[in-house]
Amino acid sequence: MPADLLDTDLLVQQTFVAQVEHHARLGSTNDRARRCALEGTAALPLLIVADEQTAGRGRGTNRWWTGLGSLACSLLLDAHDWGNDRRRSPLVALAAGVAIAKTARPLLPSHTVGLHWPNDVFVEGRKLAGVLVEVLSDRRLVMGIGMNVNNPLRDAPPQLQTSATTLWELTGIRHQRTPILVALLGHLAKGIARLASAPEQIAAEANGLCLQHGQPLTVQWGRRVVSGRCQGIASDGALLLDTPQGRERFYSGVLR
Repeated sequence: MPADLLDTDLLVQQTFVAQVEHHARLGSTNDRARRCALEGTAALPLLIVADEQTAGRGRGTNRWWTGLGSLACSLLLDAHDWGNDRRRSPLVALAAGVAIAKTARPLLPSHTVGLHWPNDVFVEGRKLAGVLVEVLSDRRLVMGIGMNVNNPLRDAPPQLQTSATTLWELTGIRHQRTPILVALLGHLAKGIARLASAPEQIAAEANGLCLQHGQPLTVQWGRRVVSGRCQGIASDGALLLDTPQGRERFYSGVLR
């Protein structure tokens, strides 16, 4: 199934990005964004989009499947735009997740769309999209987003065919990626503005979209492995977990 063409001029005209790179095939949009940061020649915010990734990355050692027709992109941003407070870092991925969920919900009116901490968007128990945020040493950051749009699950690796989903599979409709990306960037621009002015609003929205309330979760953070029951997302973006030893807060980690 061929991917629809992206209108890069429209993306610059109708969103907050200053420059767009569109690649038919790329190893990783996040890796490309990191290279652009090192070169220091790109206008920011820089958006990098690939129709196909051969080495898309998720958290840790995970790989992100980028089937033809999906949406894989990375934003290179200047974190100084919302201040140097590192306490806001956990909220960046949540802001992206909220933006994706807000974009997907109108396209899926009969489905439940929400967040799985720390960085995934789920629909009916299956993963639709993911976020990978990488903070660079100079306080710029790369925000990678992968969203399954028109890529059919039959093309996915076997292990993903029962855990992932796509807009195509959920609706039977072929979606144009340019308006989806315009809407996503619009929601994301508002989220980024709130990082500076009202970060607790991002956390509140993420908490409202959290699909894990009341569920037993096991979180690995470094060498620690902690199990408990999810109590949602705190105002500073922490995952709240009630454990036998009491309530714990996690600002990062991996669900096991």
